[in-house]
Amino acid sequence: MINRRNLLAKSAAAATVVAPLLMSSQSLEAAQNAEVEIGDNGLHIQKWFLESFMDLAEDRSEAAAKGKSLALIFEQRGCPYCAEMHRVNFARKEIVDFITANFEVLQLDLWGSREVTDFDGTVMEERQLARKWRVNFTPTIVFIKYGDDDTDPLDLEVSRMPGYFKPYHFLSMFEYVQQRKFEQQPFQRFLLAKLETLKAQGINPDIW
Repeated sequence: MINRRNLLAKSAAAATVVAPLLMSSQSLEAAQNAEVEIGDNGLHIQKWFLESFMDLAEDRSEAAAKGKSLALIFEQRGCPYCAEMHRVNFARKEIVDFITANFEVLQLDLWGSREVTDFDGTVMEERQLARKWRVNFTPTIVFIKYGDDDTDPLDLEVSRMPGYFKPYHFLSMFEYVQQRKFEQQPFQRFLLAKLETLKAQGINPDIW
């Protein structure tokens, strides 16, 4: 007979992963229902977002000095999917903990007028940068190649999250980039392999 005791006893790995999720679920609903602060530009605020002088090469270099990668997150005022990302995904401690340990995240406004210095030294407004990087909708997260070398700007993007991803897929994309699996396989293949591993441990990914 399968019961909760037997399920958690299947393996130490399963217990290690499942327990924090069960504990965090007690406060998850309250966190997701909490109001997320919105700035004067209409974008949602996360205190752990990068404070930047808007020089992307400098941000990338400083992130690398901390052992982190740089991610650019494009949002816009009134975007319901951006709000969902902040209200749901960023309410999960395991997601925020993983991101902040491995990434510096710079928030950019799809229609913003702040000046940004691109990796090639070109200075332009945020909205011009969005067009240059072919960002057409929000949220879009562009993952930048790890390091601080003078890589060709056209070769800096290693992966992209086009639109809103549910929490499981959202975190998986950050893991995919952090583990540099983009050098070996497409995201969908990585995702399937991860699902199979979780199922083998007796963990139901539907809990996400």
